[in-house]
Amino acid sequence: MAIKHHKLMRWHIWLGWLIGVPIIIWTASGLLMVAQPIETVRGNHLRSETPALDPIEPVAPLLEGRQAKSLTLQQNSIGPYWVIAYADGGKRRADGLTGALLPPVSGAEADRLARAARSDPAEIRSVRLFPADRAPIDQRSGRPSWQVIFDDDARFYIDADTGELLAVRTKFWRAFDFMWGLHIMDLQTREDSSHPILIASAALALLGSILGFVLLFTRRQRKRRATS
Repeated sequence: MAIKHHKLMRWHIWLGWLIGVPIIIWTASGLLMVAQPIETVRGNHLRSETPALDPIEPVAPLLEGRQAKSLTLQQNSIGPYWVIAYADGGKRRADGLTGALLPPVSGAEADRLARAARSDPAEIRSVRLFPADRAPIDQRSGRPSWQVIFDDDARFYIDADTGELLAVRTKFWRAFDFMWGLHIMDLQTREDSSHPILIASAALALLGSILGFVLLFTRRQRKRRATS
């Protein structure tokens, strides 16, 4: 039994060296992620209330000869509008009163929409357009967008085709997102929670924990034999 206990101790020590770093990463990242309520992380306190839809008789838009997956009537500070989601993945907006198709959102319009979407007055530092294939890491909707950065470094993302508010990203959200990437060990996309490195690390951590429990019992047995 002494030889078996010694071998288990050796394996446990080696596993401890292997899993020590992942466990520290999981604990530290988890601690930061629960440090603030998720509503604060998502920037809900910076969002203004969505305007109520005006009592209108909407006119359905033309679909450009493309198959549509859905038509959604929405409202923003500019007025009622249709969001057309095409079957091929594209999106477009149309006037809610006339059905006329509207052009993509301009930088000046993105500026106005972001100001209206924010609950408190703040100065805008920059407005920049990003195509869907080069979107920033904190905007992963797969949509082209205007990035509107305010003076407190909060970032509002406006859909470049429809004018919808895609996301609000605060400083803390970006720290949260980085820690989430560490937590799932995917700093590139921060979305893959099932990959070999994470699975292997979790398996080793589980094995190390089981060995630790086994060692508790084998140590108690050794103590009993030594005192008997």
